[in-house]
Amino acid sequence: MQEQYRTVARAGTHETEINRSRFLCALAPAASEREAQEFVARVRKEHPTATHNCYAYVIGADASVQKASDDGEPGGTAGVPMLQMLIRREVRYTAAVVTRYYGGVKLGAGGLIRAYGGVVGETLDALGTVTRQRFRLATVTVDHQRAGRLENDLRATGRHVREVRYGETVTIEIGLPDADLASFRAWLADTTAGTAVLELGGEAFI
Repeated sequence: MQEQYRTVARAGTHETEINRSRFLCALAPAASEREAQEFVARVRKEHPTATHNCYAYVIGADASVQKASDDGEPGGTAGVPMLQMLIRREVRYTAAVVTRYYGGVKLGAGGLIRAYGGVVGETLDALGTVTRQRFRLATVTVDHQRAGRLENDLRATGRHVREVRYGETVTIEIGLPDADLASFRAWLADTTAGTAVLELGGEAFI
């Protein structure tokens, strides 16, 4: 199973002009294929008069879902180069739509491939990417007396603290790499004199 993946840092757009044709690339993170399709539909709705709204998306940390559409451009000249750019940059859970407003000058197959793939690469550069790591979700329950120091120690040692809840006891939700579980148990027992309770949950990319 993939331990980490890269995705676009935020949703955004970037525009370039090639031989009087405008190419607008919209990129967005997409947690599922449905989200990717909804994003494509939204962009198409925003540009109903565009000559083409081509798209590509990659879903899954292992890139298990890959889709692309040329939307009327010659086969393989738009959606595929867009998809190849996402794959080459190792970007996952990301949807791209390139909207083209034709400017009257034909680019030819090679020109189209360079234009569609290139504008996706430029947009990734403009928006940036983030890496998400696979973590085991865990809950630490501790008494109020030790909670403040424990939370500070967790943050100081680079642990991913997701949430802290105060009740009769204090519950701290954290994310841990699987490889750190044994050493974390020992550290927690030592730090809290064996009073903290650790419960393991599911997994998530953080």
